[in-house]
Amino acid sequence: MTQPFELPHFYMPHPARLNPHVEEARTHSTQWARDMGMLEGSGIWDQADLEAHDYGLLCAYTHPDCDGPALSLITDWYVWVFFFDDHFLDMFKRTPDRAAGKAHLDRLPLFMPLDLSTPVPEPRNPVEAGLADLWRRTVPAMSQDWRRRFAVATEHLLNESMWELSNINEGRIANPVEYIEMRRKVGGAPWSAGLVEYATAEVPAAVAGSRPLRVLMETFSDAVHLRNDLFSYQREVEDEGENSNGVLVLETFFGCTTQEAADTVNDILTSRLHQFEHTAFTEVPAVALEKGLTPDEVLAVAAYTKGLQDWQSGGHEWHLRSSRYMNQGATSAAPWQKLTGPGTSAADVGALLASAAAERLRAYAHVPHQKVGPSLLPDFHMPFQLELSPHLEACRPRLTAWTHRMGMLEEGVWDEDKLAAYDLPLCSAGLDPDATAEALDLSARWLAWGTYGDDYYPLVYGARRDLAAARLTTARLSACMPVDGEEAPVVPVNAMERGLSDLWAHTTADMTPDQRRTLREAVDVMTESWVWELSNQLQNRIPDPVDYLEMRRATFGSDLTLSLCRMGQGPAVPPEVYRSGVVRSLENAAVDYACLTNDVFSYQKEIEYEGEMHNAILVVQSFFGCDYPTALGIVHDLMTQRMQQFEHVAAHELPLLYDDFDLSPEAREAMGHYVGDLRNWLAGILHWHREVDRYKSAYLARRTHGFLPDLAPPAPLPHLSVSLPSYG
Repeated sequence: MTQPFELPHFYMPHPARLNPHVEEARTHSTQWARDMGMLEGSGIWDQADLEAHDYGLLCAYTHPDCDGPALSLITDWYVWVFFFDDHFLDMFKRTPDRAAGKAHLDRLPLFMPLDLSTPVPEPRNPVEAGLADLWRRTVPAMSQDWRRRFAVATEHLLNESMWELSNINEGRIANPVEYIEMRRKVGGAPWSAGLVEYATAEVPAAVAGSRPLRVLMETFSDAVHLRNDLFSYQREVEDEGENSNGVLVLETFFGCTTQEAADTVNDILTSRLHQFEHTAFTEVPAVALEKGLTPDEVLAVAAYTKGLQDWQSGGHEWHLRSSRYMNQGATSAAPWQKLTGPGTSAADVGALLASAAAERLRAYAHVPHQKVGPSLLPDFHMPFQLELSPHLEACRPRLTAWTHRMGMLEEGVWDEDKLAAYDLPLCSAGLDPDATAEALDLSARWLAWGTYGDDYYPLVYGARRDLAAARLTTARLSACMPVDGEEAPVVPVNAMERGLSDLWAHTTADMTPDQRRTLREAVDVMTESWVWELSNQLQNRIPDPVDYLEMRRATFGSDLTLSLCRMGQGPAVPPEVYRSGVVRSLENAAVDYACLTNDVFSYQKEIEYEGEMHNAILVVQSFFGCDYPTALGIVHDLMTQRMQQFEHVAAHELPLLYDDFDLSPEAREAMGHYVGDLRNWLAGILHWHREVDRYKSAYLARRTHGFLPDLAPPAPLPHLSVSLPSYG
């Protein structure tokens, strides 16, 4: 069969190695699959299928250093996960039978108890039998923390199959951001990362949830999945009718040829591998120091990181050999590793190395403060009507008085003219048009505090290149938010600390400790992301596109906004509903639209006047090597599709979720109010950006020069000590 596109050259800096116990794993896994009922009689596979797929070879390539028994166990896991995928395809996707598929998935977590003494049901099919056996054999060697993380990754892998099934039912192809997020869950690479820990070393709990380790796992996952999409396009799209494939997603989004889409997927794959390496070499050592890891723990993280690299190389090698995939014309080695014979001069090798270096270095080549002119504004897709609070006018002078009391207008970053130009009460009035006067004041103060901090970090710490002071400030801000009603361990010494302490007292007075903890985590996510921006600023580094979009949600304060919105709905909605993939999809679509709106309006302000590089349009310009109008067009198309996704989820996926969770009428009504809050939030943010002077060319020309603070911020009191959290 003719391949639909020519496979690109893959960036693969680490050579694949083969585990010597490969035959042992093949023999064991074949017998195990037969014992579990996965072969003859299953209706899914027979032994010839299993031998052709050769999962023993996959695991021997992806786990080259573990012993024979460990390799056999890991191979059994992969046999199980691929059987699950093919079984789900035949039983529920080809039908398609959503109700039966959900019932099948709902039983599987019962076979993964954290405590092995917990009884499990009698397996009804090979998928259940295999999972019960594997869980029983694997988890005794691992900690409770690993069990919990691996169980969550396994449940994501299983449950998000319903997302694929729903899209097939509707003939719907995801937008690129949605696809990356969902593929990360349904594709199983986070689950694979858990087995890398089993084969190498368990990640210490102190850093398992930190940004650097999360980014290692996510970049590993994205590269694995995008590589698989390239090799599996023919089987999935042309044979099985799948629409969850990255090549198809980009082909649809850009309206380009299949070859062009495949080449772009490979560019993203390469960028994710570069991000993996950047994180491993810069962020992981820093978090190890900050968390005070022991030498053995540092070695464990290093072994795990190397294990993820081995998986990338080995997974590529297996794709070249497996009958599951199209692999005609693919190559297993980087060109400079295999050039021999006439015409392969040192100049040829040098050219290839220079090409690889250029891809990596383009992120560092931006010249700041380029003149770009007024921001171009497209025709924004906004299906929701704006409403404004009747308390807006009265809120404005009260916010000015509050910012004076907190000291925000006395530190050289802001003055009353700037505060008036930002008109943050207008934003609050659109975000929450039904708020009481007191609630509107509190909302405007939160916006003022967050905007002030977002301005302060790059102006003060960025100008001074003082990352250490920024980290100390961030740690002290976290200490301003006591959870259990205790006195804060810091005395506020500057406007940010005074403002946060005041907001915390007024916002959390009636909250439970768990609610306060959730809110504090949301604020911490935002302030720590400002340090991430500073780190890139000091390196003159434009972020990787995927990393940028995901961190943009944090720098925009999205978790803080969503936490306050959710708490406004009271206890009617169970926490597991908010944690569901459907609600997270709804929220992320809304947040991305808002973040990208800000990037469109603030382009001139950030690129020309501030020398900023955290802007989606600039990220797209750097990645695709295109001009400003072209990049704006791509960002605008993405905004439109994220808004359409928000509408789709609200109209079609939420009702199914309500039925899946059997929500009460009160909970359904509360969720309806929450969706309404998000709609107001979107309409209010767009209106605010259109109206305020903060982003307008005339105001920027008047106010964006010579306003760096003249005074150093007050030093932290010497007798106070706070521990530093981890930063990326």
